[in-house]
Amino acid sequence: MIIAGCGPTGAMLAAELRLHDVQVLVLERETEPVSFVRIVGLHIRSIELLAMRGLLERVRPHARQRPAGAYFAAIDKPAPEDLDSAHAYLLGIPQPVIVQLLEDHAIALGAQVRRGCAVAGVAQDDDGVTVELAEGERLRSRYLVGCDGARSTVRKLLGVGFPGEPARTETLMGEMHVSVPPQEIATTVAAVRETHQAFSVQPFGNGIHRVVVPAAGVSDRADPPTIEDFRQELRTIAGTDFGVHSPRWLSRFGDATRLAERYRVARVLLAGDAAHIHPPAGGQGLNLGVQDAVNLGWKLAAQIRGWAPETLLDTYHAERHPVAEDVLDNTRAQIELSSPEPGPRAVRRLLTELMDFDEVNRHLIGKITAIGIRYDFGAGPDLLGRRLRDIAVQQGSLYGLLHRGRGLLLDRTGRLRAGGWSDRVDYLGDRTAAVDVPGLLLRPDGHVAWIGDDQGELDVQLSRWFGAMS
Repeated sequence: MIIAGCGPTGAMLAAELRLHDVQVLVLERETEPVSFVRIVGLHIRSIELLAMRGLLERVRPHARQRPAGAYFAAIDKPAPEDLDSAHAYLLGIPQPVIVQLLEDHAIALGAQVRRGCAVAGVAQDDDGVTVELAEGERLRSRYLVGCDGARSTVRKLLGVGFPGEPARTETLMGEMHVSVPPQEIATTVAAVRETHQAFSVQPFGNGIHRVVVPAAGVSDRADPPTIEDFRQELRTIAGTDFGVHSPRWLSRFGDATRLAERYRVARVLLAGDAAHIHPPAGGQGLNLGVQDAVNLGWKLAAQIRGWAPETLLDTYHAERHPVAEDVLDNTRAQIELSSPEPGPRAVRRLLTELMDFDEVNRHLIGKITAIGIRYDFGAGPDLLGRRLRDIAVQQGSLYGLLHRGRGLLLDRTGRLRAGGWSDRVDYLGDRTAAVDVPGLLLRPDGHVAWIGDDQGELDVQLSRWFGAMS
């Protein structure tokens, strides 16, 4: 099994496959890990997935916990106090750190990572995929997953369409020192944000500030900005450059929004930014890719190990493509709400009022944090198709039982059995489990695949998701 790209999506996918003893080779084009120290936010669902795999306690010492809320278009509203999660907060963490932690996790599980290996060609047949590297070496694998970013070589070689909109606006973002007093910064920023919602100068500690400033035009993202570019745009927007100097990292991003037409072409699949790109509004990009990986990993492993039901791998596109469509739409909306034009500003004021209603605020937070996702598993209770929060069970916590990436049958009746699927599905008999259903079947990604107390109905769903009895 070959994965192109060792960013957060590729590393997480490699680890998920290794949980099922699939041999994994990750090819990374860059010879060294990224050096810039961009801070990214891990949202509730991604934090839950880390907890499900026993990774959260490794990540937490490197992260900064912040309250949930003010996600949608940076409208300053607190999250409801009773969000349906044991992890209702945000973790801010340097991107190189979370990538390295995930890569180390995959390697510890047995994945191989080769750096300085750029994919140059892909050919597939009924038995597998041939991957040609830039230096001419050819590698053979049963499947290939392109996790190689927005400019994905794998996607281009497949000829998969990437429709959407090109960038119309551009924003500069970076972390740097400033030379003016905090009160002056706060006063100036407050005045500018009355018309430019995308503008911010936020303290990060130790004299470092994160600066976000709209740019006058659209440039090639491959061409990094300079500190002088920041000074010029700051003077244009704020009337001062705040004496910025000594940057830690500088970048630019646009509002390009694109979605791959297909996530799978026979034995080649796409995940993460290779499948979808969008503006960073709401900080959803890394989270969306990691969640792709956890959805795909166990399904691809089942295909390789030989027990996957016929249509299981196709559910990856069926489930994750609509999720990405929704993320693209909500980022489009957030970008419009950040416009300095009178119409979008009026809509922003109206939405700010509407978010005082709990249901509106809860709905938007559910979108950004991915806890509102419900896959279509057919008719049934509202919990069917949704992820299950971490609940108390006799053995401690539910997520503590999911570290191996297997399915789980939670039985509160004492009558249900995993039977011939016990090599793929763990059994937990617990009449005291803190969930108001007689029994439920969890997929390895934590989504509820069945609810009930009838063994015959359960067997049908075990076959649907976990193949024939062994």
